[in-house]
Amino acid sequence: MTTLPERPNTALLVVDVQNGVVANAHDRDGVVANIGLLVGKARAADVPVIWVQHSDEELTVGSESWEYVPELVRRDTEPLVAKNYPDSFEDTALESVLAERKVGRLFVTGAQTDVCIRATLHGAIVRGYDATLVADAHTTEDLTAHGAPAPDQVIAHTNLYWRWHSAPGRQGGTVKTAEVTF
Repeated sequence: MTTLPERPNTALLVVDVQNGVVANAHDRDGVVANIGLLVGKARAADVPVIWVQHSDEELTVGSESWEYVPELVRRDTEPLVAKNYPDSFEDTALESVLAERKVGRLFVTGAQTDVCIRATLHGAIVRGYDATLVADAHTTEDLTAHGAPAPDQVIAHTNLYWRWHSAPGRQGGTVKTAEVTF
């Protein structure tokens, strides 16, 4: 239902599953395993896997914390989009990478739920994409010391409100890893 003309294809977006981002994340191993399953499903279906990698003062390019977790290995043929802002589209090559592949629908996975995942979902919708959040393939760390709800509540709330998110000609939604078909 995307509003992007002549963009019938789907892609899997893997956002910021980097050592320094998910080191203390809620259900880190389970989420990383689910993302690994999705990457395998996408590859088997010849669906593009697009990797997004954040850098800033804490995630210095080339550092161990900046590197993707060892369980997830990007193929050389799979695009890697560098970013510096929470929204994976903001001041990046993501839009051109997706346009090149005629992608109008995204399955979104990664970290952190309350920052980069939410920003990227909203960024996709406002740019005309359908954006489905994989409900058990995103995570965040515990930010309760800063006044945030517990991580499992942040994840549950994001899944709840994104399940019914839509805009004219565009659709949000959630799905579990086991239910994803490409």
